[in-house]
Amino acid sequence: MAREIQVTFDCGDPAALASFWGEVLGYRIQAPPPGFDTWDAALTAMGIPPERRNDASALIDPDGSGPRVFFQRVPEGKTAKNRVHLDVRAAPGSVGDERMAALEAECTRLVALGATRVARFEPAPPLQGGHIVLTDPEGNEFCLD
Repeated sequence: MAREIQVTFDCGDPAALASFWGEVLGYRIQAPPPGFDTWDAALTAMGIPPERRNDASALIDPDGSGPRVFFQRVPEGKTAKNRVHLDVRAAPGSVGDERMAALEAECTRLVALGATRVARFEPAPPLQGGHIVLTDPEGNEFCLD
């Protein structure tokens, strides 16, 4: 039996990082629990003080097919390269110049949202189609693939 997964980011600002990744992935903030119109109302009812309301945030795929993405506040900053990273499939099925142009266009959009461009890797057929490495606003590496 296959298992459902959740992708979790340790971070300093869950709300900001969730907003960034929501734009990257086309995901949306998970709705508050049933019976609440807003997260503020739910957190108030749960007794969560205002200073703790940015301790976590979650995104969901609006189509229901992708994994939930969870952001949790941690006290320490990022100190080393990721051992696991996300590949954002921005040009599936494209090859050569068409592929790299699509990746460049998406890279430009994401840099405007707060990503940092790290490196571009040219296509190297037959196994490598080319990709662009970026970091999110908190320094987590990911690839446009």
